[in-house]
Amino acid sequence: KLLYHLEKEEQMPDGMCIDAEGKLWVACIDGGRVIRIDPETGKRLQTVKLPTPRITSCCFGGKDYSEMYVTSAYDGLDEATLAKEPHAGEIFKITGLGVKGIPQNFYAA
Repeated sequence: KLLYHLEKEEQMPDGMCIDAEGKLWVACIDGGRVIRIDPETGKRLQTVKLPTPRITSCCFGGKDYSEMYVTSAYDGLDEATLAKEPHAGEIFKITGLGVKGIPQNFYAA
């Protein structure tokens, strides 16, 4: 079942996580953003733009899971592109989203 059709500027999905409300957060590689999608309706609810395009993954953390951590990539970028994208490869902390994540599940090995 198709859940959501990415807009052209969102590019391609990469890493994802779920928040406490059951909404899906998707890192958009080459789109420079993470988006929040309602899996029930297929609607995009929120967009958080970041200062580099190659966004690779997202997860919630912090004491109460109210912070989102977002990774980005720099692999495959040439020197000229890296000069224009000084934040490529960095990890970002996003606060004030108005939603929290959920604790991870641990499984016995």
